[in-house]
Amino acid sequence: MRIGKQTGFTLLGLLFLVAVFGVGLAALGSVWQTATAREKEAQLLFVGDQFRRALASYYQQAPGADKRYPKKLEDLLRDPRFPHTVRHLRHLWPDPITGGDWVLERDAAGGIKGLHSPSLATPRKIAGFPKEYATFEGAGRYADWVFLATP
Repeated sequence: MRIGKQTGFTLLGLLFLVAVFGVGLAALGSVWQTATAREKEAQLLFVGDQFRRALASYYQQAPGADKRYPKKLEDLLRDPRFPHTVRHLRHLWPDPITGGDWVLERDAAGGIKGLHSPSLATPRKIAGFPKEYATFEGAGRYADWVFLATP
């Protein structure tokens, strides 16, 4: 057994193994970040569409001939225009991209006719939207994805 003459192959192998794990974890982090961003984007499209449909429903189901949009989002949870409970949404979602409040688009009478995210981040999805969201194609930021109720 030679004690004085060690070659260090074990240390070199261990350093190589740590480097390979580091590269692998970096790649995994990048993939995970991309998947999370795509998931938030899909959630934004789903939630935005739910709000758009609820705003259109609120407008179309107006009692009488006075069609108008709600003054606040809470009116979509329980429509104050009816004596019985009429719900256009079950709950209010936060903006999936920022986790905070939405930016509201109002009509001339002050009613909410749409909303969008305040995020200035660049979307990953730039094409292949449904026809009602054709204006989203090529948008440079999530704030350009405006979910408008059209009667």
